[in-house]
Amino acid sequence: MLIVAIAWVYVVGLMALTEPTVVAGIVTFLFYCVLPLGTLMYIAGSGKRKARRRAEEQAARDARAAGAAEATPAAKGED
Repeated sequence: MLIVAIAWVYVVGLMALTEPTVVAGIVTFLFYCVLPLGTLMYIAGSGKRKARRRAEEQAARDARAAGAAEATPAAKGED
């Protein structure tokens, strides 16, 4: 996916360079490259963000369970 994004930036960059004015080049680059590519990369990365969030939540649950398991015998007075 990254190679496609790099190629798209290159193509749109060349398109922007051929515009007659600097403002038109900036607008072309913004509306043909930055906004659509940013949206696409955000959507493409949503699965990774969800998986990372689930892993963090599971690690927190495991840490709480391990802490509760260690604290339980000491609370009862058993050594």
